[in-house]
Amino acid sequence: MSVPAASVAGVTSSTTARSRSARPARPGYVCTECGWTTAKWAGRCGECQAWGTVSEDAGPTAGPRTVATSPARTPARPIAQIDVETARARPTGVEELDRVLGGGLVPGAVILMAGEPGVGKSTLLLDVAARVARHPGQRVLYVTGEESAGQVRLRAERIDALADGLLLAAETDLGTVLGHIEADSPTMLVVDSVQTIASAQVDGAPGGVSQVREVAAALIAVAKERDIPAVLVGHVTKDGSVAGPRTLEHLVDVVCQFEGDRHSRLRMVRATKNRYGPTDEVGCFDLSETGIVGLTDPSGLFLSHTLHHVPGTCVTVTLEGRRPLATEVQALVVPSILSNPRRTTSGIDSSRLAMILAVLQRRAGVGVADRDVYVSTVGGARVAEPASDLAVALATTSGVGDVPLGAGLVALGEVGLAGEIRPVVGLVRRLAEARRLGFTRAVVPAGGVEAAQVPSGLELVEVRDLAEAVRMTQRPAAGRA
Repeated sequence: MSVPAASVAGVTSSTTARSRSARPARPGYVCTECGWTTAKWAGRCGECQAWGTVSEDAGPTAGPRTVATSPARTPARPIAQIDVETARARPTGVEELDRVLGGGLVPGAVILMAGEPGVGKSTLLLDVAARVARHPGQRVLYVTGEESAGQVRLRAERIDALADGLLLAAETDLGTVLGHIEADSPTMLVVDSVQTIASAQVDGAPGGVSQVREVAAALIAVAKERDIPAVLVGHVTKDGSVAGPRTLEHLVDVVCQFEGDRHSRLRMVRATKNRYGPTDEVGCFDLSETGIVGLTDPSGLFLSHTLHHVPGTCVTVTLEGRRPLATEVQALVVPSILSNPRRTTSGIDSSRLAMILAVLQRRAGVGVADRDVYVSTVGGARVAEPASDLAVALATTSGVGDVPLGAGLVALGEVGLAGEIRPVVGLVRRLAEARRLGFTRAVVPAGGVEAAQVPSGLELVEVRDLAEAVRMTQRPAAGRA
């Protein structure tokens, strides 16, 4: 008896479909850092290039795993009836840090302070903890996992941070840290650092992805439950980003970057994430042997105090967040004995200098092709914004002609490849800072600011291109000579 081919095909297709449905789904793998998915396991994420972050995905569940089991402890209320006094920021006593945080520490806020080793994070936080602990009724718990209690005590003596309300604990176990919080009931918590604390309930070495996530989640939960501000110190990777899982930055309320050159006294704190304040503020500090001090006027660190004006120097005003900083650019131009002249920079992008020198050679007729050019900033400042292009060009031109630009001159403007001088942002704020520091002449892009916005006593020299800027700045010097 023959069976129709259509029936055979139908039975075969239905059997294949059943076998496919019965076959277990292939496990997938997901990156715990960025969420990248792949069908096969890989040691390195193909999206964020992180190592050891790809793990097996459990897959979707049949339904939600969490359901309401008990009524809410506090019922929902109209938003106009919510008390805002408990959410207001409390000043820390360090004005520069309060500027970055948006007024101070908010109860229940979790702050992640990240920075390179040795930049001054522990010194700053120990000073802040001592200032808070000196207030009546305040108790600060400082947990150190990297140093011994004696080492922290010696630093506290050196920076005058000894306070009766400052409690110190050298612990690396998360359960013990939570026990200290339960026993001491502090009003502020500092953990230095989150990568050194580990939980015995979680597998992995301290600083690993699972350990950092567990430690951060536990500390954030206790800070929110007890309504106390918590500051977590975090390490950074080689590229300057916060070490550990990216979810750590999403869990905390504020992420602060502590920056500074090892060979410079200046330290800067900026907020890359802030739920309670702005992210365009910068706090400046002076790190010395006796501790770290806030700088309300850091411009003096970047200006030389020579008794006479020398060729090859020009001052510009940069913006760090919303704070203007006056920075002096120095250029030394000498004849070269090499077929390929040197281009050496310190504090300035070398590719930016190469572009400015090319524009000077081509558009302004300043011969630098056969000369060695050395450009540096004063005080270890790093100048990265295009608004400093004009100052670099004028300092180089002054070095070529060996003629000073004159006293009280500041230059602001971006140099284009066509030789034009482009406007810069925050020009009025920059001019006000220059006048406050005593500058009397400012070379700026034409049409960049209205006459009513110019500070009193400051003469504007508006230029349209680099050749005009060179002529306008050399003319007064030649008249005096």
